Amino acid sequence: MRQQDRWAQWVLRRRDGDNADVRARVAPLIGAYRDRVLDRAAVAVGDVVLDVGTGDGLVGFGALDRVGPTGRVIFSDISEDLLTECWRRATGDGRLDQCRFVLASADDLRDVPGRSVDVVTTRSVLIYVARKPAAFAEFFRVLRPGGRLSIFEPINGFAASENGRGLFGLDMTPVEDLMRRLLRVYEPLPAAEDPMLNFDERDLLRMARAAGFTGIELDYRAEVQVRSPLPTRDWDVLKRSAPNPLAPTYEEALAQALDPQEREHLESYLRAALANGATGHRTIATAYLRAVRP
Repeated sequence: MRQQDRWAQWVLRRRDGDNADVRARVAPLIGAYRDRVLDRAAVAVGDVVLDVGTGDGLVGFGALDRVGPTGRVIFSDISEDLLTECWRRATGDGRLDQCRFVLASADDLRDVPGRSVDVVTTRSVLIYVARKPAAFAEFFRVLRPGGRLSIFEPINGFAASENGRGLFGLDMTPVEDLMRRLLRVYEPLPAAEDPMLNFDERDLLRMARAAGFTGIELDYRAEVQVRSPLPTRDWDVLKRSAPNPLAPTYEEALAQALDPQEREHLESYLRAALANGATGHRTIATAYLRAVRP
């Protein structure tokens, strides 16, 4: 059986350690992201919506619920496996005739005609796109005059230095050296070259304006060292998760960075900390942007 691509593996299994309980706990959070993206896009009955980087269809199927029987949704992604998952769901829902599936990157939507959609949405997509200005230019091209763009992006550069000191926001002081070596596995690129880190909310505004958008609005939120409940206290579940599709799981990173004795020491510390009710803290920044094609 062919192995799924890394994007599908992460979305369907690796982001939550392939654990149904974790998936259920996280669902309300990502559902809130979806709803705000769609609310800000003012998706209406009859609209044609292009969801770029659709993943498992979180935003796309949310849009499908809003466009009614006369609207359509174009699901676009670079992962053929994820598009297949969306196709299966649309087939099972009996709504396949309202859907189109396009294998494409955000910066090259050539299979979507110009001025053909009312809304473009993305959620946590541009962090993986090196040519972000080209993506904004494509969003502008495919929108009809008066069409709306609505995106959500984490501003990872804001939190990178703070969150790089630990794991899940836990106090790692007693095992600081081991933790530092583990985290080096996740630093293959200098921050200035990493598309996940080399932009901020001001760059999003600048790129939207340069592409030709007007009516640009951006909502930015930052949290610093805020207490954050963990999705699970089971280390054996957490270590099977990966922070993003391009990264190893924590279990894989441990195998790369530490010898067996060191791994056992670090894992024992983490298990004990989780079992004893240690609370995580997070530093995070996010941005919602909406704009109009004149």
